Amino acid sequence: MTFWIRPLPSIALRFPVALVLSIVCLVVPAWADFQAGMDANNRGDYATALREWRPLAEQGDARAQYNLGLLYDNGKGVSHDYVQARQWYEKAATQGRADAQVNLGILHDYGRGVPQDFKKAVYWYRLSANQGNDLAQRQLGLMYERGDGVQQDNVQAYMWYNLGAANGAKRGVSLRDALAKQMTPDQTAEAQKLAREWKPKGK
Repeated sequence: MTFWIRPLPSIALRFPVALVLSIVCLVVPAWADFQAGMDANNRGDYATALREWRPLAEQGDARAQYNLGLLYDNGKGVSHDYVQARQWYEKAATQGRADAQVNLGILHDYGRGVPQDFKKAVYWYRLSANQGNDLAQRQLGLMYERGDGVQQDNVQAYMWYNLGAANGAKRGVSLRDALAKQMTPDQTAEAQKLAREWKPKGK
């Protein structure tokens, strides 16, 4: 007796293709709208950028949320509003966007649009720094050097400054070198070892 294996209906193959195409059809217009906002922003047309980004931000697009936060933070195309900036940064930051996390940390650090809260600043700086954001790394170093929101620790401060200087940022270099003058050779060696062993995470 001969057994024949019937081929699967062709609809089984068509369904994933249709699903992929429908996702692409949704993503491409969103990318185009976001890019239109970037183009407008780059030529100083902040009102158009705001108009392009706001619907995307309200739909949960972290890139648009971060950029709306920037507009409110800097008062471009809108009234300067740290409260609105914080709200949009927070939406993007909770989705893991490192640049939104560091900006949210800065608002908490300096009490802009929120009560000053060093522990919250450290929380957001650390999330961003752990992804390799050099500004967050330098800011976290400052928190350790000053003992704001964390226990004062020059070794940790040096390590974060060193990481924040890795991409050639002059500010990180100057902060690290100034702090090194207050440290023992053993402390400096320990901080350098920690910096060498550090690996980004949370991306």
